[in-house]
Amino acid sequence: MLENLNELVKESTQDAIVNNPAIPNEQNEAAIQAASGSIFDSLKQQLSSGNIGGLVDAFKGGNVEGSAVAQDASSGFVDKLAGMGINLDSAKAIAASVIPGIIGKLINKTNDPNDSSFNIQDVLTKISGEDGKFQLSDLTELFNGNKEGEAKEGEGGIVDKLKGLFN
Repeated sequence: MLENLNELVKESTQDAIVNNPAIPNEQNEAAIQAASGSIFDSLKQQLSSGNIGGLVDAFKGGNVEGSAVAQDASSGFVDKLAGMGINLDSAKAIAASVIPGIIGKLINKTNDPNDSSFNIQDVLTKISGEDGKFQLSDLTELFNGNKEGEAKEGEGGIVDKLKGLFN
């Protein structure tokens, strides 16, 4: 998946990164890696933080630019570019021109049954954690409190947290 994401970024960033005088030629590959890494990190962050709604909304399409995934990825990319010595204003402009489009293409590819370069199950498997396996049962932790489905005292899952909103 990461190789495919890197390829997608390379295909999508010719003008914004490779032909951009703000990014020295010797840093083009690092900038491409930073873009794909920022997207991957954002997807992983959304899943690990329990923002399944944000992740689902992103993959259903809609407003990619306003999505939490795009915002997190853009912020991470700006930080990485700034760490490479790229002017902050240039880094923000590059991120704004690159990240939403790449995420949009990633989403289109995962939703296209005729395109096998990205599979939503593969994406979830890669971003899901240490064991590299995404199981639907992993989501039960979000609802029940822990992997065994037993909430610790005062540490319920999402359902318990939502109950407090309506009391």
